[in-house]
Amino acid sequence: MQYADLLIHSADMMVTMKGHSERPARGEGMSEIGLIYDGAVAIREGKIIAVGTTQEVLAGGWLGPETMQISAQGKVVTPGFIDPHTHALYAGSRENELSLKIKGVSYLEILKQGGGILATVRSTKQATDEEIKAQTGRRLQTMLSLGTTTAEVKSGYGLTLDEEMRALRLIKELDSELVIDLVATFMGAHAVAPGYSEEEFTNYLVDEVLPEIAAHAQAEFCDVFCEPGVFSVSSSERILAKAKQLHFKLKIHADELAAGGGAELAAKLNVISAEHLLQASDEGIAALAKQGVIAVLLPATSFNLAKNTYARAREMIRAGVPVALATDSNPGSSPTESMPFVLTLACLYLRLTPEEALTAVTINAAHAISRADQAGSLEVGKQGDVLILDIPNLNYLPYHFGSNPVGTVIKRGRVV
Repeated sequence: MQYADLLIHSADMMVTMKGHSERPARGEGMSEIGLIYDGAVAIREGKIIAVGTTQEVLAGGWLGPETMQISAQGKVVTPGFIDPHTHALYAGSRENELSLKIKGVSYLEILKQGGGILATVRSTKQATDEEIKAQTGRRLQTMLSLGTTTAEVKSGYGLTLDEEMRALRLIKELDSELVIDLVATFMGAHAVAPGYSEEEFTNYLVDEVLPEIAAHAQAEFCDVFCEPGVFSVSSSERILAKAKQLHFKLKIHADELAAGGGAELAAKLNVISAEHLLQASDEGIAALAKQGVIAVLLPATSFNLAKNTYARAREMIRAGVPVALATDSNPGSSPTESMPFVLTLACLYLRLTPEEALTAVTINAAHAISRADQAGSLEVGKQGDVLILDIPNLNYLPYHFGSNPVGTVIKRGRVV
């Protein structure tokens, strides 16, 4: 008999997300969280080997003389959170822009003045590899302490071939050095680089940058900031079509600041996920639902931009769009690493139920980065990525905000 290395038992409530691994949950399915009372999960060699009630798991004979046991009595156990949209790799910060926002200066106006993304491009270029990794590593460790066990990280603060290659290399190095799992996305189309027109920079990305990134296998996904004033629908389509030809999986920043047809393009190209979607049209939402494109919603960004405009999550769910949540962790519009805070915002302002919000930060988030076969639910054969939350029930998670509800983080069966 091969015994478990770790046994978590006696959880008052255990959320498994069972049954959503083949396809993301949508509609009423987002409320089906596989809840087990007095739950237990056994892990061996980093993988889950048994899930059920404490009595069922103990009856399986997994408990051996060297099995580490953790009682979760009085607590809630969930899969590790998955953050499917971050810009966590950068140097410097942009707290100076807060006063501009308070005075009413818009995001795009700050960008036109050389601030925003371009300011972070400059500070990141000036930093050494070691400085970038040290700053990014601290952010990723904070994410881990707040329950995020897997995160997507985008490039995009380089805007040249060499700097974008460097960013993606550093993401891979951090992935190998840190406990948290990282998924790399190439986002050279984050802003139009100074000295280029939109068409010229689009040509540069399509003809020179994307082929080199693909040749070096530096990123799994390609993303583009499809927004009037940044990359038009036609430019975005050119970039993503080339990326698809080069075998990248596709994502798109769409309809964040204006309804520009980004959601419709996402559906046309059948991307894996469309992000932001604050201004997505009814037609765009219907198209996303028809194609099964995952909507990755970013309420912390809406909160920080302070325009009281949030994505229409309830309409999306009613239409059948699978919804995921992410922090959008970045130095400008969402300088946070806290998925628990995102859960609170999602319930208060996107009007998700706690069950839907948990689905959105676990199994649906896993689908948004093509990791649902490995993570996002507590099922036999998956990674032992588990959270023990110091809360009495699910409703308490979004209800009590501003502190860390995560008592224990377990990554691949190891308490970290």
